[in-house]
Amino acid sequence: MKMPAEWERHERTWMAWPGPGYLFGSSEADADEARATWASVANATVDFEPVTILVPSSELGAAKRALSSRVHIEEAELNDAWMRDIGPTFAFDGDELVAVNWVFNGWGAQSWANWDKDQHIGRRVAELAGVRVVDSPLVNEGGGIHVDGAGQVMVTRTVQLDPGRNPNWNTAKVEQELADKLGTTSTVWLPRGLTRDSEEFGTRGHVDIVASYTPDGRVLVHDQRDEAHPDFAVTKQVIAALTEAFDATDTPREILRVPAPKELRDAEGWVDYSYINHLVANDAVIACGFNDANDAEAFEVLAEAYPGREIVPVDARPIFARGGGVHCITQQQPAR
Repeated sequence: MKMPAEWERHERTWMAWPGPGYLFGSSEADADEARATWASVANATVDFEPVTILVPSSELGAAKRALSSRVHIEEAELNDAWMRDIGPTFAFDGDELVAVNWVFNGWGAQSWANWDKDQHIGRRVAELAGVRVVDSPLVNEGGGIHVDGAGQVMVTRTVQLDPGRNPNWNTAKVEQELADKLGTTSTVWLPRGLTRDSEEFGTRGHVDIVASYTPDGRVLVHDQRDEAHPDFAVTKQVIAALTEAFDATDTPREILRVPAPKELRDAEGWVDYSYINHLVANDAVIACGFNDANDAEAFEVLAEAYPGREIVPVDARPIFARGGGVHCITQQQPAR
């Protein structure tokens, strides 16, 4: 088993359409904002590779109006629209593409989450993709892992070792399961995720807004430079943990600091806006934009990290307001 790095060629990107509930908010304007934002990511991505999006039956009309005619729609009932987490993780078993179906329980059985429909989406996507399902007993989400494609995976202690997810697992058992399903030989454990993502309506610390690998072996890291923000301390913790882990596994890597946006707060508190949460598509990077003074610098870092790819920003503020970013709502299917 081996999970390719995200910058390898894709056959397509999978997404899920938002539906009634907290993603739609309390007004029709909120619902339209969610629809428009998810559509903007799909429409940007389909310029570079095929996109299939699962849409609840009640939203088929709205989805067809908002989406490019090149985006392929499949009907499916959903609780949420975070395809990275509710969908499968694609990997190869030898030469055969398979869908690793993690156990999904609403990000650690969160009180606000429902997953009676989402727990079946991994199998539904595998069926539509025409690939075999490989079940895993690990409660996990795609946003909780990042691989370099050469044997290393980054995770956070607050996700895979979360008592709400895997109460009877230790690091050795998690590492073995990741090795079995992703083909990894070393695991880098980060101590935690960003502050907002660790609060009531977060994932309890997904790695995909904190750090990610680059094709040339470096690591992109969210860099909060303002001491007023609690993630200033988190940045220090993460970089220290990465340095220690790379030394321990004899895999030294240069760390590329990606600035956090200058915007520190929204109506709910400290933001977790992050440029790390991007989708590496075929010949492009679909990047989170925030209409922020640091957008330009962040896009320059991404362009340098992914040479030859077009940087395509979309306004990710409405996605982050609902709990995630561009990476969270997409899932790549590697080319066969």
